[in-house]
Amino acid sequence: VQLQASGGGLVQAGGSLRLSCAASGRVFSINTMGWYRQAPGKERELVAAMPTGGSTNYADSVKGRFTISRDNVKNTLYLQMNSLKPEDTGVYYCYATRAGRNYWGQGTLVTVSS
Repeated sequence: VQLQASGGGLVQAGGSLRLSCAASGRVFSINTMGWYRQAPGKERELVAAMPTGGSTNYADSVKGRFTISRDNVKNTLYLQMNSLKPEDTGVYYCYATRAGRNYWGQGTLVTVSS
């Protein structure tokens, strides 16, 4: 499975961005797709996850502001981020889980200015 993330950029606090993650290769039987982020000097943390046929889950810090969605026809995962805060700044990575293995995209940088 190959993952290509895009959509990051510089935005002012309160603004919005939509990240995309296009999956290719052996996309059948992907179990879960989601997003992690890594802020400068911090460990990578889960932002949102969407299991196939299951309930989505979000980090408490983004609930009510971020929405994860998936287009199974286009094999693309999205993360709509609204009401962005400076603490949302970081590199966002999409991932997919298939047959017990995790696959990662290359990351896209989100910078939120105050």
